[in-house]
Amino acid sequence: METRFKRFLTLLCAILILYSVFPCRVCAISTSATSAVLMDVDSGRVLYAQNENAKMLIASTTKIMTALVALENGDLNSTVKVTAEAANTEGSSMYLKTGEKLTLETLLYGLMLCSGNDAAVAVAQGVAGSTDKFVKLMNQKAKELGMTHTSFANPNGLDDEKHYSTAKDMAVLACAAMNNETFARIVSTRTVTVGGRTLTNHNKLLSYVDGCIGLKTGYTKAAGRTLVSCAQRNGQRLVAVTLQDGNDWADHAALYDYGFSAYPAQRAMTIGEAVGTLAVTGGLSSSVPLVAANSFSWPLAQGEKLEVRFELPESLRAPVAAGTSAGQAVFSLSGKEVGRVELLCGSDTLLAIQPPTSLLRRLRILMQGG
Repeated sequence: METRFKRFLTLLCAILILYSVFPCRVCAISTSATSAVLMDVDSGRVLYAQNENAKMLIASTTKIMTALVALENGDLNSTVKVTAEAANTEGSSMYLKTGEKLTLETLLYGLMLCSGNDAAVAVAQGVAGSTDKFVKLMNQKAKELGMTHTSFANPNGLDDEKHYSTAKDMAVLACAAMNNETFARIVSTRTVTVGGRTLTNHNKLLSYVDGCIGLKTGYTKAAGRTLVSCAQRNGQRLVAVTLQDGNDWADHAALYDYGFSAYPAQRAMTIGEAVGTLAVTGGLSSSVPLVAANSFSWPLAQGEKLEVRFELPESLRAPVAAGTSAGQAVFSLSGKEVGRVELLCGSDTLLAIQPPTSLLRRLRILMQGG
Protein backbone atom coordinates (compact mmCIF):
# COMPACT_ATOMS: atom_id res chain seq x y z
CA MET A 1 0.00 0.00 0.00
CA GLU A 2 2.80 2.36 0.95
CA THR A 3 4.63 1.54 -2.28
CA ARG A 4 1.56 2.36 -4.36
CA PHE A 5 1.15 5.66 -2.51
CA LYS A 6 4.76 6.56 -3.19
CA ARG A 7 4.29 5.76 -6.89
CA PHE A 8 1.18 7.94 -6.94
CA LEU A 9 3.09 10.83 -5.38
CA THR A 10 5.92 10.38 -7.88
CA LEU A 11 3.46 10.43 -10.80
CA LEU A 12 1.68 13.48 -9.38
CA CYS A 13 4.96 15.35 -8.99
CA ALA A 14 5.90 14.50 -12.57
CA ILE A 15 2.58 15.85 -13.84
CA LEU A 16 2.99 19.05 -11.82
CA ILE A 17 6.50 19.53 -13.22
CA LEU A 18 5.27 19.03 -16.78
CA TYR A 19 2.46 21.49 -16.13
CA SER A 20 4.87 24.13 -14.88
CA VAL A 21 7.32 23.65 -17.74
CA PHE A 22 4.85 23.07 -20.57
CA PRO A 23 1.56 24.62 -19.44
CA CYS A 24 0.24 25.23 -22.96
CA ARG A 25 0.87 21.65 -24.04
CA VAL A 26 -1.04 20.23 -21.08
CA CYS A 27 -4.01 22.61 -21.29
CA ALA A 28 -5.14 22.09 -24.90
CA ILE A 29 -7.48 24.72 -26.30
CA SER A 30 -10.83 23.80 -27.87
CA THR A 31 -13.79 25.66 -29.39
CA SER A 32 -17.50 25.16 -29.99
CA ALA A 33 -17.01 25.75 -33.72
CA THR A 34 -17.44 23.21 -36.48
CA SER A 35 -14.29 24.63 -38.04
CA ALA A 36 -11.65 26.95 -36.61
CA VAL A 37 -8.12 28.31 -37.15
CA LEU A 38 -5.74 30.57 -35.24
CA MET A 39 -2.94 31.99 -37.42
CA ASP A 40 0.01 34.32 -36.89
CA VAL A 41 -0.39 37.18 -39.38
CA ASP A 42 3.23 37.94 -40.23
CA SER A 43 4.51 34.37 -40.50
CA GLY A 44 1.34 32.56 -41.58
CA ARG A 45 2.02 29.84 -39.02
CA VAL A 46 -1.11 27.97 -37.91
CA LEU A 47 -1.20 27.88 -34.11
CA TYR A 48 -4.51 26.02 -33.74
CA ALA A 49 -6.65 24.15 -36.24
CA GLN A 50 -9.94 22.27 -36.09
CA ASN A 51 -11.43 20.88 -39.32
CA GLU A 52 -9.57 23.74 -40.99
CA ASN A 53 -10.06 22.49 -44.56
CA ALA A 54 -13.77 21.68 -44.34
CA LYS A 55 -15.76 23.59 -47.00
CA MET A 56 -18.30 25.74 -45.17
CA LEU A 57 -20.77 28.56 -45.76
CA ILE A 58 -19.11 31.80 -44.63
CA ALA A 59 -21.97 34.33 -44.61
CA SER A 60 -20.91 37.99 -44.29
CA THR A 61 -17.25 37.25 -43.58
CA THR A 62 -17.28 37.18 -47.40
CA LYS A 63 -17.12 40.97 -47.20
CA ILE A 64 -13.47 40.80 -46.20
CA MET A 65 -12.71 39.79 -49.78
CA THR A 66 -15.21 42.32 -51.14
CA ALA A 67 -13.46 45.16 -49.31
CA LEU A 68 -9.95 44.01 -50.21
CA VAL A 69 -10.78 43.68 -53.92
CA ALA A 70 -12.48 47.09 -53.89
CA LEU A 71 -9.46 48.73 -52.25
CA GLU A 72 -7.07 47.18 -54.76
CA ASN A 73 -9.18 48.00 -57.83
CA GLY A 74 -11.15 51.13 -56.92
CA ASP A 75 -10.68 54.75 -55.85
CA LEU A 76 -11.83 55.64 -52.32
CA ASN A 77 -12.85 59.11 -53.46
CA SER A 78 -14.83 57.96 -56.48
CA THR A 79 -18.60 58.50 -56.43
CA VAL A 80 -20.93 55.52 -56.73
CA LYS A 81 -24.57 55.94 -57.75
CA VAL A 82 -26.76 53.41 -55.95
CA THR A 83 -28.85 51.25 -58.28
CA ALA A 84 -32.26 49.82 -57.49
CA GLU A 85 -30.69 46.36 -57.43
CA ALA A 86 -28.28 47.44 -54.70
CA ALA A 87 -30.87 49.35 -52.66
CA ASN A 88 -33.28 46.40 -52.69
CA THR A 89 -30.76 43.71 -51.68
CA GLU A 90 -32.13 41.44 -48.96
CA GLY A 91 -30.62 40.99 -45.51
CA SER A 92 -28.50 43.29 -43.35
CA SER A 93 -28.39 46.83 -44.69
CA MET A 94 -26.93 50.30 -44.42
CA TYR A 95 -30.29 51.49 -45.88
CA LEU A 96 -29.17 52.81 -49.24
CA LYS A 97 -31.67 54.58 -51.49
CA THR A 98 -31.96 54.24 -55.24
CA GLY A 99 -30.17 57.08 -57.00
CA GLU A 100 -28.20 58.08 -53.91
CA LYS A 101 -24.57 59.03 -54.54
CA LEU A 102 -21.87 58.07 -52.05
CA THR A 103 -18.10 57.72 -52.13
CA LEU A 104 -16.59 54.27 -52.30
CA GLU A 105 -15.02 54.89 -48.88
CA THR A 106 -18.44 55.57 -47.32
CA LEU A 107 -19.79 52.36 -48.84
CA LEU A 108 -16.85 50.38 -47.47
CA TYR A 109 -17.62 51.63 -43.96
CA GLY A 110 -21.23 50.53 -44.46
CA LEU A 111 -19.99 47.21 -45.77
CA MET A 112 -17.61 46.38 -42.93
CA LEU A 113 -19.19 48.07 -39.88
CA CYS A 114 -22.90 47.35 -40.26
CA SER A 115 -22.49 44.52 -42.79
CA GLY A 116 -24.60 46.12 -45.50
CA ASN A 117 -25.56 43.62 -48.18
CA ASP A 118 -26.80 46.62 -50.15
CA ALA A 119 -23.37 48.23 -49.76
CA ALA A 120 -21.72 45.05 -51.09
CA VAL A 121 -23.70 45.21 -54.33
CA ALA A 122 -23.11 48.96 -54.68
CA VAL A 123 -19.37 48.48 -54.13
CA ALA A 124 -19.23 45.67 -56.70
CA GLN A 125 -21.09 47.69 -59.32
CA GLY A 126 -19.12 50.84 -58.62
CA VAL A 127 -15.73 49.13 -58.90
CA ALA A 128 -16.27 46.59 -61.68
CA GLY A 129 -19.40 47.82 -63.47
CA SER A 130 -21.44 44.75 -62.53
CA THR A 131 -21.72 42.22 -59.73
CA ASP A 132 -20.70 39.34 -61.99
CA LYS A 133 -17.50 41.07 -63.10
CA PHE A 134 -16.66 41.90 -59.49
CA VAL A 135 -17.17 38.28 -58.38
CA LYS A 136 -14.66 37.24 -61.03
CA LEU A 137 -12.16 39.61 -59.42
CA MET A 138 -12.92 38.05 -56.02
CA ASN A 139 -12.21 34.53 -57.30
CA GLN A 140 -9.09 35.75 -59.08
CA LYS A 141 -7.79 37.26 -55.84
CA ALA A 142 -8.61 34.05 -53.96
CA LYS A 143 -6.49 32.13 -56.46
CA GLU A 144 -3.61 34.60 -56.07
CA LEU A 145 -3.70 34.13 -52.29
CA GLY A 146 -3.70 30.35 -52.56
CA MET A 147 -7.25 29.92 -51.25
CA THR A 148 -7.60 26.55 -52.96
CA HIS A 149 -10.83 25.48 -51.21
CA THR A 150 -12.79 28.70 -51.83
CA SER A 151 -15.42 29.83 -54.33
CA PHE A 152 -17.30 33.14 -54.38
CA ALA A 153 -20.70 33.57 -56.01
CA ASN A 154 -21.62 37.02 -54.67
CA PRO A 155 -20.04 39.97 -52.82
CA ASN A 156 -22.18 39.80 -49.65
CA GLY A 157 -22.21 36.17 -48.49
CA LEU A 158 -25.83 35.24 -49.07
CA ASP A 159 -26.20 31.46 -49.18
CA ASP A 160 -25.32 29.82 -52.49
CA GLU A 161 -24.05 26.31 -53.25
CA LYS A 162 -21.20 27.85 -55.24
CA HIS A 163 -20.24 30.16 -52.38
CA TYR A 164 -18.01 28.60 -49.73
CA SER A 165 -14.60 28.64 -48.07
CA THR A 166 -12.67 27.07 -45.21
CA ALA A 167 -11.41 28.35 -41.90
CA LYS A 168 -7.82 28.14 -43.12
CA ASP A 169 -8.52 29.93 -46.39
CA MET A 170 -10.37 32.67 -44.53
CA ALA A 171 -7.41 33.08 -42.17
CA VAL A 172 -5.10 33.47 -45.17
CA LEU A 173 -7.46 36.11 -46.58
CA ALA A 174 -7.68 37.95 -43.27
CA CYS A 175 -3.89 38.10 -42.94
CA ALA A 176 -3.58 39.59 -46.44
CA ALA A 177 -6.37 42.08 -45.76
CA MET A 178 -4.90 43.28 -42.46
CA ASN A 179 -1.68 44.15 -44.28
CA ASN A 180 -3.67 46.74 -46.24
CA GLU A 181 -3.51 49.89 -44.12
CA THR A 182 -6.82 51.33 -45.32
CA PHE A 183 -8.62 48.05 -44.72
CA ALA A 184 -7.14 47.80 -41.21
CA ARG A 185 -8.24 51.37 -40.45
CA ILE A 186 -11.81 50.73 -41.54
CA VAL A 187 -12.34 47.44 -39.68
CA SER A 188 -10.84 48.78 -36.44
CA THR A 189 -13.31 51.69 -36.37
CA ARG A 190 -16.01 51.29 -33.71
CA THR A 191 -18.28 54.15 -34.75
CA VAL A 192 -18.12 56.64 -37.62
CA THR A 193 -20.34 59.26 -39.21
CA VAL A 194 -20.04 59.27 -43.00
CA GLY A 195 -22.38 60.09 -45.86
CA GLY A 196 -24.96 61.46 -43.46
CA ARG A 197 -25.08 58.18 -41.51
CA THR A 198 -23.71 57.13 -38.16
CA LEU A 199 -22.48 53.55 -38.42
CA THR A 200 -21.58 51.24 -35.52
CA ASN A 201 -19.34 48.22 -35.85
CA HIS A 202 -21.08 44.88 -35.17
CA ASN A 203 -17.79 43.35 -33.97
CA LYS A 204 -18.13 43.28 -30.16
CA LEU A 205 -14.60 41.93 -29.78
CA LEU A 206 -13.28 45.43 -30.44
CA SER A 207 -14.50 46.29 -26.94
CA TYR A 208 -14.26 42.92 -25.22
CA VAL A 209 -10.88 41.50 -26.23
CA ASP A 210 -7.56 43.10 -25.35
CA GLY A 211 -5.84 44.33 -28.50
CA CYS A 212 -8.64 43.44 -30.95
CA ILE A 213 -8.26 45.48 -34.17
CA GLY A 214 -10.90 43.88 -36.47
CA LEU A 215 -12.41 42.08 -38.51
CA LYS A 216 -15.86 40.81 -39.60
CA THR A 217 -18.95 39.07 -38.25
CA GLY A 218 -21.41 36.97 -40.25
CA TYR A 219 -24.65 35.05 -39.94
CA THR A 220 -27.25 33.27 -42.03
CA LYS A 221 -29.59 30.52 -40.87
CA ALA A 222 -27.76 27.94 -42.96
CA ALA A 223 -24.23 29.13 -42.16
CA GLY A 224 -24.80 29.82 -38.48
CA ARG A 225 -22.56 32.31 -36.73
CA THR A 226 -19.28 32.99 -38.52
CA LEU A 227 -16.56 35.25 -37.21
CA VAL A 228 -13.12 36.38 -38.38
CA SER A 229 -11.15 38.61 -36.01
CA CYS A 230 -7.65 40.01 -35.51
CA ALA A 231 -5.84 41.04 -32.33
CA GLN A 232 -2.45 42.57 -31.62
CA ARG A 233 -0.34 42.31 -28.48
CA ASN A 234 3.34 43.16 -27.98
CA GLY A 235 3.74 43.82 -31.69
CA GLN A 236 2.42 40.40 -32.69
CA ARG A 237 -0.81 40.02 -34.69
CA LEU A 238 -3.00 36.91 -34.70
CA VAL A 239 -6.10 36.11 -36.76
CA ALA A 240 -8.86 33.82 -35.48
CA VAL A 241 -11.58 32.21 -37.61
CA THR A 242 -14.59 30.24 -36.39
CA LEU A 243 -17.30 28.87 -38.68
CA GLN A 244 -20.68 27.70 -37.40
CA ASP A 245 -19.95 28.62 -33.79
CA GLY A 246 -22.67 29.55 -31.32
CA ASN A 247 -20.11 30.66 -28.74
CA ASP A 248 -17.81 32.63 -31.02
CA TRP A 249 -17.13 35.69 -28.82
CA ALA A 250 -15.82 33.55 -25.96
CA ASP A 251 -13.99 31.17 -28.29
CA HIS A 252 -12.07 34.00 -29.96
CA ALA A 253 -11.10 35.47 -26.59
CA ALA A 254 -9.81 32.06 -25.47
CA LEU A 255 -7.94 31.49 -28.73
CA TYR A 256 -6.09 34.78 -28.35
CA ASP A 257 -5.15 34.15 -24.73
CA TYR A 258 -3.81 30.77 -25.81
CA GLY A 259 -1.99 31.95 -28.92
CA PHE A 260 -0.22 34.96 -27.45
CA SER A 261 0.95 33.00 -24.39
CA ALA A 262 1.85 29.71 -26.11
CA TYR A 263 3.41 31.13 -29.30
CA PRO A 264 4.96 34.55 -28.68
CA ALA A 265 6.73 35.98 -31.73
CA GLN A 266 10.53 35.82 -31.45
CA ARG A 267 12.58 38.40 -33.35
CA ALA A 268 15.39 36.55 -35.11
CA MET A 269 16.75 39.39 -37.25
CA THR A 270 16.21 43.14 -37.44
CA ILE A 271 16.36 45.29 -40.57
CA GLY A 272 19.80 46.91 -40.86
CA GLU A 273 21.32 44.48 -38.35
CA ALA A 274 24.99 43.60 -39.01
CA VAL A 275 25.29 39.84 -39.51
CA GLY A 276 28.95 39.39 -40.50
CA THR A 277 31.32 40.15 -43.36
CA LEU A 278 32.08 38.83 -46.83
CA ALA A 279 35.48 38.72 -48.53
CA VAL A 280 36.16 41.13 -51.40
CA THR A 281 38.85 40.61 -54.05
CA GLY A 282 40.57 43.44 -55.89
CA GLY A 283 39.33 46.13 -53.54
CA LEU A 284 40.82 48.73 -51.22
CA SER A 285 39.15 46.75 -48.42
CA SER A 286 39.48 42.98 -48.14
CA SER A 287 35.90 42.54 -46.89
CA VAL A 288 32.52 44.22 -46.74
CA PRO A 289 29.99 44.17 -43.87
CA LEU A 290 26.65 42.43 -44.43
CA VAL A 291 23.33 43.78 -43.11
CA ALA A 292 19.78 42.41 -43.08
CA ALA A 293 17.45 43.84 -45.72
CA ASN A 294 14.36 43.07 -43.61
CA SER A 295 13.33 42.01 -40.14
CA PHE A 296 12.26 38.45 -39.42
CA SER A 297 10.29 37.00 -36.53
CA TRP A 298 8.54 33.70 -35.94
CA PRO A 299 6.07 32.48 -33.29
CA LEU A 300 7.74 29.84 -31.15
CA ALA A 301 6.34 27.48 -28.55
CA GLN A 302 8.32 26.79 -25.41
CA GLY A 303 11.32 24.61 -26.25
CA GLU A 304 11.35 25.48 -29.95
CA LYS A 305 14.38 27.21 -31.45
CA LEU A 306 15.05 28.73 -34.85
CA GLU A 307 18.16 27.68 -36.72
CA VAL A 308 19.88 29.98 -39.21
CA ARG A 309 22.33 29.32 -42.01
CA PHE A 310 23.80 31.71 -44.56
CA GLU A 311 23.83 31.20 -48.31
CA LEU A 312 26.73 33.37 -49.54
CA PRO A 313 29.23 33.42 -52.40
CA GLU A 314 32.88 32.78 -51.49
CA SER A 315 33.70 36.41 -52.24
CA LEU A 316 32.68 39.50 -54.21
CA ARG A 317 34.82 41.30 -56.79
CA ALA A 318 35.41 45.03 -56.34
CA PRO A 319 34.03 47.55 -56.88
CA VAL A 320 31.07 46.83 -54.59
CA ALA A 321 28.28 49.34 -53.90
CA ALA A 322 26.42 49.56 -50.61
CA GLY A 323 23.02 47.90 -50.92
CA THR A 324 24.22 45.22 -53.33
CA SER A 325 22.57 41.85 -52.70
CA ALA A 326 25.13 39.40 -51.33
CA GLY A 327 23.19 36.32 -50.26
CA GLN A 328 20.47 35.21 -47.85
CA ALA A 329 19.94 34.17 -44.26
CA VAL A 330 17.80 31.00 -44.17
CA PHE A 331 15.74 30.22 -41.06
CA SER A 332 14.56 26.72 -40.17
CA LEU A 333 12.48 25.11 -37.44
CA SER A 334 12.91 21.40 -36.74
CA GLY A 335 14.73 21.03 -40.05
CA LYS A 336 12.00 22.74 -42.12
CA GLU A 337 12.69 26.08 -43.78
CA VAL A 338 10.32 28.80 -42.54
CA GLY A 339 11.74 31.98 -44.02
CA ARG A 340 14.55 33.88 -45.71
CA VAL A 341 16.05 37.37 -45.37
CA GLU A 342 18.12 38.99 -48.10
CA LEU A 343 21.56 40.19 -47.03
CA LEU A 344 23.01 43.43 -48.42
CA CYS A 345 26.48 44.96 -48.55
CA GLY A 346 26.65 47.54 -45.79
CA SER A 347 29.24 49.82 -47.38
CA ASP A 348 31.07 50.65 -50.62
CA THR A 349 34.34 48.95 -51.48
CA LEU A 350 36.37 50.75 -54.14
CA LEU A 351 38.52 49.06 -56.74
CA ALA A 352 42.22 48.99 -55.86
CA ILE A 353 44.16 50.88 -58.55
CA GLN A 354 46.91 48.77 -60.09
CA PRO A 355 49.79 50.35 -62.12
CA PRO A 356 49.91 49.35 -65.81
CA THR A 357 52.02 46.25 -66.55
CA SER A 358 54.43 48.25 -68.78
CA LEU A 359 55.15 50.67 -65.94
CA LEU A 360 55.84 47.83 -63.53
CA ARG A 361 58.29 46.32 -66.04
CA ARG A 362 60.19 49.62 -66.38
CA LEU A 363 60.42 50.01 -62.63
CA ARG A 364 61.92 46.53 -62.30
CA ILE A 365 64.51 47.36 -65.00
CA LEU A 366 65.49 50.62 -63.27
CA MET A 367 65.78 48.87 -59.91
CA GLN A 368 68.09 46.28 -61.53
CA GLY A 369 70.25 49.08 -62.95
CA GLY A 370 69.29 48.42 -66.55
